[in-house]
Amino acid sequence: MNLSVSSFDDLSARIAAVRDEHGERFPGGADGRQPVHTVYVPADRFSRSTPADFGAEALRLLNTHTPGAGSFGAAFGLDPELAGVIRERVAAKLASEPVEDVRIDFEDGYGVRPDAEEDAHVDQVVEAVAAAYQVKGLPHYWGVRVKSFADGGHERSMRTLDGFLTALRDRLGRLPGGFTITFPKVVTAEHVSLFVEYLDRLETALGLPSGILRFEVQVETAGSILDGEGRTGLRAVAGAAGGRLTAAHFGVFDYTAALGLPPHEQRLDHPACDFARHVMQVSFAGTGVRLSDGSTNAIPRNDGPDEVNATWATHAAHVRHSLRHGFYQGWDLHPAHLPSRYAAVYAFHLEGVDDVIGRVRAWHEQTAGNAGVMDEPATIKALTSRLRRAVDCGALDESVLPVP
Repeated sequence: MNLSVSSFDDLSARIAAVRDEHGERFPGGADGRQPVHTVYVPADRFSRSTPADFGAEALRLLNTHTPGAGSFGAAFGLDPELAGVIRERVAAKLASEPVEDVRIDFEDGYGVRPDAEEDAHVDQVVEAVAAAYQVKGLPHYWGVRVKSFADGGHERSMRTLDGFLTALRDRLGRLPGGFTITFPKVVTAEHVSLFVEYLDRLETALGLPSGILRFEVQVETAGSILDGEGRTGLRAVAGAAGGRLTAAHFGVFDYTAALGLPPHEQRLDHPACDFARHVMQVSFAGTGVRLSDGSTNAIPRNDGPDEVNATWATHAAHVRHSLRHGFYQGWDLHPAHLPSRYAAVYAFHLEGVDDVIGRVRAWHEQTAGNAGVMDEPATIKALTSRLRRAVDCGALDESVLPVP
């Protein structure tokens, strides 16, 4: 060596400082389970039994239109060898945990109402949430979507959230776990900063621990993708959230409409949406902010097999498109979306799963494995994450996972 260790001590210290700063900004992936979907329900239609009602109706549709493995596989384009297993697990999921995440909607799905009417629905929702909580009927994740700060609804937004949390505190004495606020139509990072300031004040007024109120943003405007200076806008959004941001959800219909796409092209798998999704991925990679895709607006107009199967085909195709792009969560708006959501998700996780397990096991054992692939640590991390997602959603039993 030409240099003594002491001669580059200053470089080592600066390298460590850069590493630590980067680690603070990009701590890695989010911890814990990610739901496969978020079910949006207008506030005036939400009751204590809504999640169970969605599951019962979805199971009825499943049994009516796909009573066996053959019809189920045909409806969702599945490998015949997997169709029976997937159908069995989807039916079990619909019976036990049909909704993994629910959002009680006071925004677009609810509309603009007189203050007295929305206040009354806030009280109604509080009673429904409290009743569901007391009988363990709330999904693993749940929350409310308030109105945007971007289009004049900010005062109503703050009033609704304050009224909801105040009444829920008075009713239960606590905030049930898994609670998330959805903050829609983000246009600028300044709106996010103002929302965070409001949450700070609300926590103080309610006597809640600082930072307990966390939220997700909806990426559904051109300005959230590219800001007024032509820069990517989402990094600034994450920074403005002050550590409260849990997820970013793509809003397909507002986004495609803002770009001027004709109504028949306002769909989840449009190339314009792929661009937005990729910007979201690059912007939030390594930040711990989860990503969710948007919704499919196709629903059956009646109970007929043509209507139901057409809805399933469209929705399942969109779910598969999202999964291929690395978006493991999406929106569901109707009970008919649940069979196609779980069918597509379970098929994604189970197709080729034996090879995935073999590759992970071979890497841990430092052997070549049956796949004949020399995997990198990053690939093994992704494969392990895939297996964990499969277990979390019910597609796979944890007992089959390779032990490190």
